[in-house]
Amino acid sequence: MFTRRRFLKGALGAGAGLTLAAQGSHRAAAQTAATHAQRNKELVLRLKKSQGTVENETVMRETLAPGYKRLRGGMSNLAANARDQGFPDAGLNLRGAIPDRVDVIEESIAEGDLVGLIWRITGTHRGNLFGIPPTGKPVDVYEMGVWRVTDGKITEAWFMVDEAGLLKQLGAKLPPRKDGQLIAPPVTGAGEDPDAVLRRLEAGPLVTTEDRNRLMVARSKGSAPPQGDRAADYKQRRFGFQHLRDYGIARNVANQNITASLPGRRDRIDGFIAEGEKVWMRFKLAGIHGAPLYGLAPTGKPVEIPELGVMRIVDGKWKESWYFGDELGLLLQLNALHMLEN
Repeated sequence: MFTRRRFLKGALGAGAGLTLAAQGSHRAAAQTAATHAQRNKELVLRLKKSQGTVENETVMRETLAPGYKRLRGGMSNLAANARDQGFPDAGLNLRGAIPDRVDVIEESIAEGDLVGLIWRITGTHRGNLFGIPPTGKPVDVYEMGVWRVTDGKITEAWFMVDEAGLLKQLGAKLPPRKDGQLIAPPVTGAGEDPDAVLRRLEAGPLVTTEDRNRLMVARSKGSAPPQGDRAADYKQRRFGFQHLRDYGIARNVANQNITASLPGRRDRIDGFIAEGEKVWMRFKLAGIHGAPLYGLAPTGKPVEIPELGVMRIVDGKWKESWYFGDELGLLLQLNALHMLEN
């Protein structure tokens, strides 16, 4: 006899079966996506490792799409200020200025069509570098890159170098331009409001570890960042504006940090890459310089600077983070290059 109890039991069983099938489908899709992302990562690593070798030109032809675009150069600020000044060319991948350049890869990540790498540029400054004469000094600075891969070809890439750290290591100043001007990065208002990002992520699906970790990281930029989301042994391995922070500590004004100097700070999110425990978040530090910044009096100027956060999430808690921002770009926007001097 077809009773109500049998109907409910059958319906519940069917529902459970559909749920398990959906979960299995999500897992299969995640595995396929992971394989695709790994192939993309291997493609980018092949290009990166070929730089400075006799194979580079061939590898570039094989990996770069015909319409490949470099959206931002690594030394964007130095290049912008050197443009049209008649300085010698620094060479492909800066090897005219740093002929013994060796890149040491420290982090890699891939998701979907995006691949991210963090590496250190090492070598010796032996040639003209955007107007900076050879110093013979060693170089060891961070660079990060994000590539987009479509149909097995790299279609675009975005880079950022620790230009402020480079100037400090070389004991150099930004070479003056003929017109006496400073070229600062523009304030564009680009990027997405973090609360809008949160609403989209919270709507799901939140099936994979990457989905949940991405949401956790995004919440740190929302209007009401959560409390208690850090592990007991959480470590911040690097601060986004590390050189400025060191400057402030040396002058006993460490409390006049970036956030304190931008009272209405409202960052904009550019995107995420998540893989396993790791989440990369690209965003723009944004606000008005309305309070002292490590001794620099308020200028009232708008600030918009790219920054990268690299987070590791374990058991639903932030385990560690590493931040990297465009410090030279910030100082150009505030006309405060003196803060780079040792």
